[in-house]
Amino acid sequence: MEHLSRQTMGDRDLEREVLALFVQQALSADEKLPGADKSQRLLLAHALKGSARGVGALAIADWAVAFERQPDDDRLVKKLGPLVEDVRDFIAAISR
Repeated sequence: MEHLSRQTMGDRDLEREVLALFVQQALSADEKLPGADKSQRLLLAHALKGSARGVGALAIADWAVAFERQPDDDRLVKKLGPLVEDVRDFIAAISR
């Protein structure tokens, strides 16, 4: 949260909006990856890596780095969903 707070200059509403957009992007990537070709997978992972780093979702950024190295590894594809759920749970916890 500290990283995100710096990025949004402490604006809590903006933090929530940025996190919601990130989750949408991550869910979309998780949905598209299984049917994507190698080129599409690399683009999705690269975009997600940048967004994840921007909001401080470092576990997803680390996943994206690994996936960029092995875009044909379907085991890695399956690991994204649980990471996205962790982010969703975190957002729900801080939004209470």
